[in-house]
Amino acid sequence: MSKSANKSTGTPATVALARTGLPHTLHPYVHDPRSRYFGEEAAAALHVDPARVFKTLVVELTSGPEPLVTAVIPADNHLDLKQIAALSKAKRAALADPAVAQRVTGFVRGGISPLGQKRQTPVIIDQSAAAAPTIFVSGGRRGLSVEMAPDDLVRATHGRLGTISRPGLHWS
Repeated sequence: MSKSANKSTGTPATVALARTGLPHTLHPYVHDPRSRYFGEEAAAALHVDPARVFKTLVVELTSGPEPLVTAVIPADNHLDLKQIAALSKAKRAALADPAVAQRVTGFVRGGISPLGQKRQTPVIIDQSAAAAPTIFVSGGRRGLSVEMAPDDLVRATHGRLGTISRPGLHWS
């Protein structure tokens, strides 16, 4: 796998990942601006099982040690807000407003990456990632995915694994 980003795919996410020296592969694809389901779009474009393509969601927490956390879950799953609140030691969790997510991460909706965020939030990656040799996450822009081993994503984000999703499409 590649260890660096080239100029055409260089984003804060890929630059941060290249600095880690961890193995990864960049997968650019043509983004359809009409698409609303970015993870599913990436899975179809890359011919990959949606269970291996992970979407990145910014979550607002109430009464916890952190105001925001980044959830990384399979594209074909729902975020379990109760589970992420419990794992984050917060009273409640809700999806962050897209404007808040963009301001904090520096990435637009559909291109939010757990890597290279403007203000890095704690990252929780769904436990299901551990079952795959590699997973795909956003490379920091629509139309760019990064493939890497789940353990390497945990290392690169200083994240942790947790059960934070459940089967089902289009809810979060």
